[in-house]
Amino acid sequence: MAKDAVTRFSLSMAGSLVRQLDAMVRAKGYANRSQAVADMVRAHLVEHRAQKGKGEIAGTITLVYDHHKRDLQAQLTDIQHDHEGLIVSVMHVHLDHHNCMEVLAVRGRAESVKKLADRLTAVKGVKHGKLTVTTTGKEFPA
Repeated sequence: MAKDAVTRFSLSMAGSLVRQLDAMVRAKGYANRSQAVADMVRAHLVEHRAQKGKGEIAGTITLVYDHHKRDLQAQLTDIQHDHEGLIVSVMHVHLDHHNCMEVLAVRGRAESVKKLADRLTAVKGVKHGKLTVTTTGKEFPA
């Protein structure tokens, strides 16, 4: 696989913003500003693609719920079985006597993944649900 050529371009911004960028570069251990800016651009592109509903994404759906809530786990399981092609793996964690957390690793068309996350988080009894998107890695060179 051929490596993508680097393109140089100029970027202008307020000095106070550059100082904040430099502080972040040092705090996160980036080698330079370019590496940090490239990471920020990739992160924004991933979010943009997910919002547009185009292309394939990967990510996690995190749910927190009271497992004593009647039929809640059965409803969540039924929805997951209806979307087996999107779900790569599921981890179930007991947070305390009442509360459980499920983390679903997902991959698929952005629109389908978002619909699955919306269905799961809308189930009555789910205390919190969140879809976190990332790239499948295919659209960004190393």
